[in-house]
Amino acid sequence: MINSLEREFNEHHVMLLKLAYTYVKSRAMAEDIVQDVFEKAIEKESAFRGDASYKTYLIRMTINRSYDYLRSWKYKQLSITNTIAQLFNSETPEKNAILKDIKAQLGIAILKLKPKYREIIVLYYYEDFTTLEIAKFLNIPEGTVKTRLKRAREQLKQKLVGMKGVDFDA
Repeated sequence: MINSLEREFNEHHVMLLKLAYTYVKSRAMAEDIVQDVFEKAIEKESAFRGDASYKTYLIRMTINRSYDYLRSWKYKQLSITNTIAQLFNSETPEKNAILKDIKAQLGIAILKLKPKYREIIVLYYYEDFTTLEIAKFLNIPEGTVKTRLKRAREQLKQKLVGMKGVDFDA
């Protein structure tokens, strides 16, 4: 019999994976983070007070664990190694084909945003949360969420201006 914690986790696993990926930009690391979140949720099941939904609790844990990873020595070393490797790699036909796809370009632009803007875009547009819901589980004022959302949109617009097939005035 699957307990309620496993059911909640199975229901939100894909969303948590996407959320973690937006921070760490690595599928393998995102999977590790979500696995860590699940293990911590099991360990601390009795500590859950129920002040918010379990989904909100899992999202908050995923965001915190993602930030922990981004502050880690392992991530900083990996970033330096990847930057050096990119300097010596040339463009491949596969990369060029992906860059031509509008959705891929938008995804890339979103991943280039600072984490505080990226999380707002993902939660608002991809997970369909309201600004009030986002404010609650990020523990920030709703006005801050709206400001970050506006700034994120402006940054995305600047990154995507001139992209074939995109019309911001429509």
